[in-house]
Amino acid sequence: MTNAMVEVKIFSGTNSNYLAEKIADYYGQPLGDISVNRFSDGEMQPVINESVRGAYVFLIQSTFAPAENLMELLLVIDAAKRASAGYITAVIPYFGYARQDRKDKPRVPISAKLIAELLQAAGANRVMTMDFHADQIQGFFDIPVDHLKSEAIYMPHLEKMDLTNALFASPDVGGVKRARTYAKHFGKNLVICDKYRKKANEIAEMTVIGDVKGADVILVDDLVDTAGTLCRAADIIMREGAKSVRAICTHPVLSGKAFENIEKSMLQELIVCDTIPISQAKRPEKIKVLSTAKLFARAIRNTHEHRSISALFIEG
Repeated sequence: MTNAMVEVKIFSGTNSNYLAEKIADYYGQPLGDISVNRFSDGEMQPVINESVRGAYVFLIQSTFAPAENLMELLLVIDAAKRASAGYITAVIPYFGYARQDRKDKPRVPISAKLIAELLQAAGANRVMTMDFHADQIQGFFDIPVDHLKSEAIYMPHLEKMDLTNALFASPDVGGVKRARTYAKHFGKNLVICDKYRKKANEIAEMTVIGDVKGADVILVDDLVDTAGTLCRAADIIMREGAKSVRAICTHPVLSGKAFENIEKSMLQELIVCDTIPISQAKRPEKIKVLSTAKLFARAIRNTHEHRSISALFIEG
């Protein structure tokens, strides 16, 4: 039996159904039948309600908070493995705990490594995700990792805009490589916002390295959490004489006072992806959402047909 003849089954976790439905639609087949039973104390028991024996199984679930999203994914992987699935791919549009990718102070976990080990122990044969907080997280896995890049979504979108006076910026030193990819692709200059933190989610000081006078600045980051860094960077860039400032951030974590911070900031626009759902009722008009569904659907098809995943990337 050739690989193309092996059946593909696509399933969704509870809180990623909004995205999984669009992915399945682009792929050209309905989502598989799965349900989650709960005991009276809240303990969950996922049930796959159709045969997956020998099939290529793709389980879609972002692991944003609460941790039950991760737990549900692990349990569904285990259920598929015990149901004799032929090959199991965990499709994780947003890979939670990725910010904890190193031991940067005494007595803390390397949580991203632990999550990688849990996924493998559960029975995943492959992981597909988008925009890790750090590329080297791929090294935490002993199974193949398809690390999709949001450039394939953002660059075509930006090409429709007037970038005559644009330059790209990183809101911190750690994101320079990401912002440089855009600057190189569009032939624009790059500036950096250098920040110093006293503790998580609290910035003590920030300065802009580079000239932004009269420019339309585009900040680039992998995620936006409380939006404190992003909004501080936008405000400082405008004070330095920029004409406008907008931001592109893949994962809209948007916790705490994020919506309030964004609404009050100098940001003209914040463009994010749909790897994490955003409440329509709370979402400020400044936030624009682009879908990752088509890209993930193409990656799933290429994986099944043993075709190149790198063909989906846009090189800087």
